[in-house]
Amino acid sequence: MPLTVLLVDDEPLVRAGLRAVLEAQPDIAVVGEAADGAAVIPLVRQRRPDVVVMDVRMPLMDGIEATRAVLRTMADPPKIVVVTTFENDEYVYGALRAGADGFLLKRARPAEIVHAVRLVAEGDSLLFPAAVRRLASSYGRAHGGTAALSAVERAALTEREGEVLRLMARGLSNAEIAAHLVVGTETVKSHVSSVLAKLGARDRTQAVIAAYESGFVSPG
Repeated sequence: MPLTVLLVDDEPLVRAGLRAVLEAQPDIAVVGEAADGAAVIPLVRQRRPDVVVMDVRMPLMDGIEATRAVLRTMADPPKIVVVTTFENDEYVYGALRAGADGFLLKRARPAEIVHAVRLVAEGDSLLFPAAVRRLASSYGRAHGGTAALSAVERAALTEREGEVLRLMARGLSNAEIAAHLVVGTETVKSHVSSVLAKLGARDRTQAVIAAYESGFVSPG
């Protein structure tokens, strides 16, 4: 079965470019397009994509609100990658906090676009961890503080789970964490699942953001 993708962008040329790049891959199929975030939910219900690639800024409903809407209304939501012109953009950080799994620059090379879609679909590594760290450094303090710290404290992570979270924040995949800790990959998957459950995080991106905003991991 191919990896299925829904494209959402108000610029037809951007959608056409993304479609051409993704459909050049034998294991990826674009199953639909939309010109605004307001059209995402019915299309997701109809087409059931694995990944939604969505512009963060659109005229009627932007990528932040569309991400919230999808995660709020769908029992088994797709992975979401927001597309942006500028990397250090508060809109992007807002989309990640809303539940997006990663972001992609519009100037990204074709190989980077394909890599991003595959990586978020697999879900065992953080997309562009250095960029997430920069975003957390720029905007995390405004959203962090006592509440974020309390949430991490309530999670009561074990020492090993805390170590795994710090390695996740560095962008290490499950296999790389396993090699670093000299344990099996299945053991790492178990620790990651426990970290996500304790933090109430949808995926490792939201767990890492919580770690930065609480000060558990320093963005520096």
